[in-house]
Amino acid sequence: MSRAVDLVIADVDGTLVTNDKRLTAATKLAVDALREAGIRFAITSGRPPRGMRMLSEPLAIDTPLAGFNGGVMMAPDFSRVVASHDLQDDVIGKAIDLLDDHGLDAWVYTHDRWLVRDAAAPHVDREQRTVAFEPETVERYDVSSLHGVVKIVGVTDDAERMKSCLAAAHKAFGDGVTADCSQPYYLDITSAHANKGAVVDAMSSELGIPHERIATIGDMPNDVAMFARSGLSIAMGNADDSVKRKADHATRGNEEDGFAEAMMRFVLEGRR
Repeated sequence: MSRAVDLVIADVDGTLVTNDKRLTAATKLAVDALREAGIRFAITSGRPPRGMRMLSEPLAIDTPLAGFNGGVMMAPDFSRVVASHDLQDDVIGKAIDLLDDHGLDAWVYTHDRWLVRDAAAPHVDREQRTVAFEPETVERYDVSSLHGVVKIVGVTDDAERMKSCLAAAHKAFGDGVTADCSQPYYLDITSAHANKGAVVDAMSSELGIPHERIATIGDMPNDVAMFARSGLSIAMGNADDSVKRKADHATRGNEEDGFAEAMMRFVLEGRR
């Protein structure tokens, strides 16, 4: 039997949108159906809040936008920062050096800027299309002037290199920093307070909805933290088996309208 749900929090890439970053008609209808049933809807992503703007209007989102995996929560009309968790200054240089040492390209994000050292590097063009704004290219990262940094991203298509760097990040930073892959080729380094479990906590507090009446849905290892903090959790069909094992249910993939199926089967069915 479906559990009573008053809020759904959805990951974006690999969950809410297709691989070419589209919202399908079925997804839009599912969000409309949630709203008609009196269920609030929120999104969280490793994207910057600016990179979620193109979703807020077509989905009529009226809840805070949790960008950078919760590093910055922005009002739905972008009028104010609801909450932010910046990286400590001493972590910034250490993180960039660690990524460089493992051969990953390093990107730096502040609340409203995206900095890269090579605009032609792998995935920069792809990310620019995804977030719908251009990065700023700098010759080098001047750590002394980098303040208000919310996320540092390591980029590589080499799976073994990524695995090695992820392990090294966990060893180097311990519990003080969250290091997780938001995509197989992106290693996100954020404050320990900026994780998707903390997003569930913040949404619960901001909207006055208890954790047990929140449903979460995602596809990547960084979504497991929000699975653990919600009353109902759903893994996408395109998720790794290790992610699926941490969820209450699994649905079809993001190329097969798995989000819409999950809302109908596991969230809305109990309201009918």
